[in-house]
Amino acid sequence: MKIAQLIESRGGEIHSCNADLGVAAAAKLLAERRIGALPVVNGDEVIGIFSERDLLCAVAGEGASALERTVGEVMTAPAVTITADTHVLEALSLMTRRRFRHLPVVDGKRMTGFVSIGDLVKQRVELAESEARAMREYIQTA
Repeated sequence: MKIAQLIESRGGEIHSCNADLGVAAAAKLLAERRIGALPVVNGDEVIGIFSERDLLCAVAGEGASALERTVGEVMTAPAVTITADTHVLEALSLMTRRRFRHLPVVDGKRMTGFVSIGDLVKQRVELAESEARAMREYIQTA
């Protein structure tokens, strides 16, 4: 399955922020939305990712004063991205190798989606369950 199919079937809103947003405000947005990361955008272009890990590292390194900084100062940049025609397994492999949990989906420089490792694993589990169900049905009718 391609990422485009996953995004199309999932739908949903993409939450993002600008680099000049305060870290405290971004942390509040992560908590309110119950999400693990925000793509950081300049217009339609993804310039970085602000994740729970970025927040944790900033606070661990600087204490509470990290909350007074901007997202642009603590985000992971540049963002590693994928395209809509990337295969789900390829995206999972990239996430595993690079040790991150979120990928912006881009068309040129414009962000068209945002996927998490949870989205990709859920799709793989659904596929495995579907294949197992088909195999059981085949065996029962043989």
